[in-house]
Amino acid sequence: MGLEDYNKKRDFEQTAEPKGKNESGGGKLKFVVQRHAASRLHYDFRLEMEGVLKSWAIPKGPSLNPEDKRLAMMVEDHPYAYRTFEGSIPKGNYGAGEVEIWDEGTYEPLEKVKGKTDDAVMQAELANDSLKFVLHGKKLKGEFALVKIKNATDGNPWLLIKHRDDFATDHYDAEENTAPDSKVSEYLEQKKGKKKALNPRRK
Repeated sequence: MGLEDYNKKRDFEQTAEPKGKNESGGGKLKFVVQRHAASRLHYDFRLEMEGVLKSWAIPKGPSLNPEDKRLAMMVEDHPYAYRTFEGSIPKGNYGAGEVEIWDEGTYEPLEKVKGKTDDAVMQAELANDSLKFVLHGKKLKGEFALVKIKNATDGNPWLLIKHRDDFATDHYDAEENTAPDSKVSEYLEQKKGKKKALNPRRK
């Protein structure tokens, strides 16, 4: 997919988001989940691959419950440097709102292939529309799968699914696993307050 779409959508004189360029972190592959309060709250799930971050927007956030098959809309590639981005995207810009890192760590393919790097294995799986990997994060741990929804007519939808392993749980809510001093939560409360002020009759 490359970074052309990423760069076209952003005015880097107005936003502090990093400019798009291919680069690799070296060593173990990285992943990050960013909690993003834009027009709607969602979670951006990103996997380092091929010198960029392959990215999916997950409306309800990731889950450690294997019964939760989370919709994950694949979006444009993001630069590797985006994995550390937090802060405000100014009003009028693409994705305007507040961004914070919700989880981060390293990951690897579930099944290793002799003679191939982890990156090459993941690229091959991506081409086959089915990824299986192990996350080593602070919140997200263990085996997961990303599977593309076939014959979809709108966007590029996938499902993020937790495998049943030692890290699986029967109940998981991403919002319940967010720090109480979250800047995004504060931003959402301020936004809610402004809406109430504009619509005093609204409950």
